[in-house]
Amino acid sequence: MSGVRVLVGTKKGAFIITSDEKREKWEISEPLFAGWEMYHLKGSPIDTDRIFASQTSGWFGQIIQRSDDGGKTWNTPGGEKLPEPAGPPSGVSNKFVYDTSEETGKPLSTHQWYDGTQHPWEFSRVWHLEPSPTDLDTVYAGVEDAALFRSTDGGKSWHELAGLRGHESGPSWMPGAGGMCLHTILLDPNDPNRIYIAISAAGAFRSDDAGKTWRPINKGLSSNYIPDPSAEVGHCVHNMAMHPSNPKTLFMQKHWDVMRTDDGGDNWTEVSGNLPTDFGFPIAVHAHEPDTIYVVPIKSDSEHFPIDGKLQVYRSRSGGNEWEALTNGLPQSDCYVNILRDAMAVDTLDSCGIYFGTTGGEVYCSPDSGDTWTAIANNLPKVLSVEVQTLK
Repeated sequence: MSGVRVLVGTKKGAFIITSDEKREKWEISEPLFAGWEMYHLKGSPIDTDRIFASQTSGWFGQIIQRSDDGGKTWNTPGGEKLPEPAGPPSGVSNKFVYDTSEETGKPLSTHQWYDGTQHPWEFSRVWHLEPSPTDLDTVYAGVEDAALFRSTDGGKSWHELAGLRGHESGPSWMPGAGGMCLHTILLDPNDPNRIYIAISAAGAFRSDDAGKTWRPINKGLSSNYIPDPSAEVGHCVHNMAMHPSNPKTLFMQKHWDVMRTDDGGDNWTEVSGNLPTDFGFPIAVHAHEPDTIYVVPIKSDSEHFPIDGKLQVYRSRSGGNEWEALTNGLPQSDCYVNILRDAMAVDTLDSCGIYFGTTGGEVYCSPDSGDTWTAIANNLPKVLSVEVQTLK
């Protein structure tokens, strides 16, 4: 019996929502890590029993959790069990340590204090976890301040891919409204050396040598809120997505504009088309149709809620430019929630399911590629991320 497991990270804990392949009846777990900010949970594409979670607290710092039984039990990858509800476990330390300036050849700084002295890079939280599609024990972490880490032992130890933060453009990176976060990691399933990442607010970057060196891939992006609208770096990319069957085609939701590249990021073109507004945060690709993409437009960069209070997902079946509103089952009045960048996901069942969560604590599911929607959870804390696992 196949089914789905929806992994929901919220401002005050995590939830696991499950159903069979019909996706009609849903069971919601009790809160996991209650009271903690759960920025992201992501399951391994190799083994659905393995799930990684980013657990963050302003009081106790950052912890990486791992489950090897589908979320029934959790532990720090070093082996220490956490109490429930989770508190600050003794002996658990932050193992994410930036490399030394001697190794990167660059000063560990990215901006300045008021007096002009260098402000050092800081570690705040893990925004995104991306397990490898080919190696069960390899997982990547995108953090704030913007850096990329990799673990090859299931999360027990982490090492920075320091070539990214050491890029010559690093001193010009600036934090977006949510912080200077590395929030998107895309791994090419056909080429283990190719990695795409996105940083707010720096832009998109690509490595073709497994993370040793990086180059900006922002040609074609235009941002009126920076001094040079077509600069090589400085763009506020909100999210990127790709279909594994066509990894050179990427889709991007930028601060303004929906973009597409068909050459691995060398050139981008705008595909906002007839969208009512091209501002939003998430973007997702249909599991079986590489040119079917989904976005959730919101009113503006200052008013983070749906236009006219109508919650609408937009779908393009042509890879952009031509968009249709999907509203069946979604509130069409008095709705003023936001959908954050990591809060949309797709399953891989034959009738592809689309999922998203809102800052108002709802999680919606469409079992028919967006034609109809149902709330599968209500009254949760603010939803920060949504991922889905297809179970066999």
